[in-house]
Amino acid sequence: MKALQYRIVGAAPEVVTVPDPDPGPGQILLKVTAAGVCHSDIAVMSRPAEALSFPLPLTLGHEGVGTVAALGAGVTGFAEGDQVAVYGPWGCGACAKCAEGKENYCLRAGALGIRPPGLGAPGAMAEYLLVDDARHLVPLDGLDPVAAVPLTDAGLTPYHAVKRALPRLVPGSTAVVIGAGGLGHVAVQLLRALSPARVVALDISEDKLRLAREVGAHETVRSDERAAAVVRELTGGLGAEAVFDFVGAPPTVAVAGAVAAVEGEISVVGLGGGALPVGFGRLPHEVSVSSPYWGSRGELAEVLALARSGALSVHTETFTLDEAPLAYERLHAGRVDGRAVVLPNG
Repeated sequence: MKALQYRIVGAAPEVVTVPDPDPGPGQILLKVTAAGVCHSDIAVMSRPAEALSFPLPLTLGHEGVGTVAALGAGVTGFAEGDQVAVYGPWGCGACAKCAEGKENYCLRAGALGIRPPGLGAPGAMAEYLLVDDARHLVPLDGLDPVAAVPLTDAGLTPYHAVKRALPRLVPGSTAVVIGAGGLGHVAVQLLRALSPARVVALDISEDKLRLAREVGAHETVRSDERAAAVVRELTGGLGAEAVFDFVGAPPTVAVAGAVAAVEGEISVVGLGGGALPVGFGRLPHEVSVSSPYWGSRGELAEVLALARSGALSVHTETFTLDEAPLAYERLHAGRVDGRAVVLPNG
């Protein structure tokens, strides 16, 4: 089969031919319908060799949906032909966090060498994907595969962050979204669907600010040296009860800290390498700062249910598998409107 692989440290990914996978006991083989292109892949491909915790080559793609093509011995609950989404952050299935469905926070994955597809295990940028366990599949139940595949990360990750902050987002509150791209424009929709908060979106790109307005942002602000002051003005000097930074670079986390309200919550989701000092006098009183990762299995089902209700959609651009290297180039250059989706089987 054809697959997109990251093969050499520092080099661009390549479309290659690899052996077809065969499901063993408990495994499921998917014919991949759609695979998402994500900044996390670029972050992985930007690491030096000594920072990689897995061997190359690596088939990319940690967002995947597909059709069940074959079942390994002992698999129940699914049949050939079922259309499913893949829950990406695989865990051991047995520790305390996995028992809660929080495999994104598995306590033993590192020690056991368990890695997500596309982020250590072979991923979805291929004609076929081998899934380790039926618990990592969620039925699409009529959702369009292209629209659904970004929800497995670009939907699930902001949903997890927004859900944690909902108790603070009461009527009259403000939520700030920094970075209105792939994850950020989904976060705007989630905030509008799940809370009464006023939503303010920040970005350096006028195109992304336009997208934020289209999907429901009440206010948009250019993310420059005046951004924090503008947000403070919009909130009467009080700041925002919840701030979601989907960039995570040093300048954006600084803005996040500058716009948070007393007892506010800051979620640093982006992988830009920024850090926010926490300590008495560094931030307004009782501000909480977290760096959430992905989401739980139950939350993925909730995200897909939101999409079925019409409350959530993702702007997508599609590419063939042969065009997948171009999709990564465009993403790296900031020239993707929403999320890029690769169609490995046409």
